[in-house]
Amino acid sequence: MAASTQSTVLSGAKVVLPTGTVAGGRVIVDGERIAGSASPAAPVADLTGHWIVPGFVDMHNHGGGGASFTSGTAEEVLKGVRTHREHGTTTLVASTVTGELDELARRAGLLAELTQQGEIAGIHFEGPFINACRKGAHKAELLRDPDPAEVRKLVDAAHGAARMVTLATELPGGLDSVRLLAEHGVIAAIGHTDATYDQTRRAIDAGATVATHLYNAMPGLEHRAPGPIAALLEDERVTVELINDGTHLHPAMLELAFHHAGAHRVALITDAMDAAGFGDGTYHLGPLEVEVKDGVARLVEGGSIAGSTLTLDTAFKRAVTVDALPVESVVQAISANPAKLIGLYDQVGSLEPGKYADLVVLDAAFDLKGVMRRGEWIVNPGV
Repeated sequence: MAASTQSTVLSGAKVVLPTGTVAGGRVIVDGERIAGSASPAAPVADLTGHWIVPGFVDMHNHGGGGASFTSGTAEEVLKGVRTHREHGTTTLVASTVTGELDELARRAGLLAELTQQGEIAGIHFEGPFINACRKGAHKAELLRDPDPAEVRKLVDAAHGAARMVTLATELPGGLDSVRLLAEHGVIAAIGHTDATYDQTRRAIDAGATVATHLYNAMPGLEHRAPGPIAALLEDERVTVELINDGTHLHPAMLELAFHHAGAHRVALITDAMDAAGFGDGTYHLGPLEVEVKDGVARLVEGGSIAGSTLTLDTAFKRAVTVDALPVESVVQAISANPAKLIGLYDQVGSLEPGKYADLVVLDAAFDLKGVMRRGEWIVNPGV
């Protein structure tokens, strides 16, 4: 890409590239994009002592900033999107929760418009095609088996914006629905499931490629009944989502996933709900009431964990500092892998010439200092 007189050079930071970390590196921003060279007169921003990493890509997010992606107006959705951008998530897939099928189809229409406008990166339908015994924060009365015709109805309602559908693939119609999604280029994700090891393997063979928040809302590992977790971790065709907020997962389970699947098969997500970036209080997740206390979201009735209040800058810092994972592995899991899964890696997910200038500036302690999206500072690092 040719450089223009509008180029800006971000210089001196540790820059995490697909090939590794460059100390004292630089990123050249030319308009909305990353450029390969800059004009001699281009201004230079000195970011010595900082890290520059790709903008975060969240493929599983229900809301934030007091706003829900599952209800409300387009402006309320955008409020949630802006909240997560301020925390480094420059690309976001909006997730729904279980509801009436017609209502979900209407919701898909609104979210599809925001996808076409470039505000969100698509839609993830989490429910209603999930197992009642692993429902988590989904209303039991609205659950249904994954009838391929009904799955197709939601995909069609999204007008090309459907990125992922979470299914309990062991239910009647589950495998046929997986095949339908694969044929339409939509990710079939296994989640909220009570599947056995063998049932999960059959779903992967049918085309399922993602584990929705691995470990959560599925049977645990058992020595005689390994269940879905073992099947999902062992298969190279599957990427496993992880919620690294310190509540959903013990650090040992996070380490197990990174060790067994490898960083190239992990996607760090938030599974955030309205309270992310907003605070404690009473909220709604779809039709269910949620109480957030000390940053932990639980259903008022029953006490199940109801999504998270996580933002990806917190997940990144925790992964590097608490979990002691290499920065490059975390970047892969929080940016590159989800971008590849949702089909946008040619535009986002790494710092390469020609891609959007989506990036996050972190200080030496991995606290967020700057966020750029498409060449514009959302959070200015003040340099």
